[in-house]
Amino acid sequence: MSTAKGGNGADGTPPAGGKGGGAKGQRSRAGSGGAPGARPQARTGGSAVPVGGAAPLTAGRIGVYLLLLVAAVLVACAGTLVQAAWFPGGLALALCGVGGLFYGAAATGTPAGVLVPGAAWLVTVFLLLSDVRPEGDFLFGPGAGSYVFLLGGILIAVICATATQRRMMGVQAGRVGG
Repeated sequence: MSTAKGGNGADGTPPAGGKGGGAKGQRSRAGSGGAPGARPQARTGGSAVPVGGAAPLTAGRIGVYLLLLVAAVLVACAGTLVQAAWFPGGLALALCGVGGLFYGAAATGTPAGVLVPGAAWLVTVFLLLSDVRPEGDFLFGPGAGSYVFLLGGILIAVICATATQRRMMGVQAGRVGG
């Protein structure tokens, strides 16, 4: 860590009259808006929300998350049955249902909007529906279609969660490095 020459005291603190600016060759902290290391705040609807932080948890948001959780369990159950019943078309229909769920969940604008139904879908598909019963019954049909449904659903959830995170951070699509 380097110390700046100029108006700083022996302990590295800025002079009493300012925020560290004024000395030749020293950078000003006029735009920091608070203590060092403090996160900037964005004004939205009259309440301060940290930039890049989580949205406030309200009763309405919890209700939406619960509805998304229930919808994810239903989509997982329906997709498991449909993808094996009508193989090429059923698999496409099941993946479209998963995609619609996660894309709609991304409309909440929060990472939890996609993570809640993603986790519910994952738990439902992997733990509850892939269990073999003692009679030998198995909900997933044999073949590559089952694996495409499982891995395709995970991939769609990751894509939607990443896109939501990029929108929250304000990242523009474009070339990296200039």
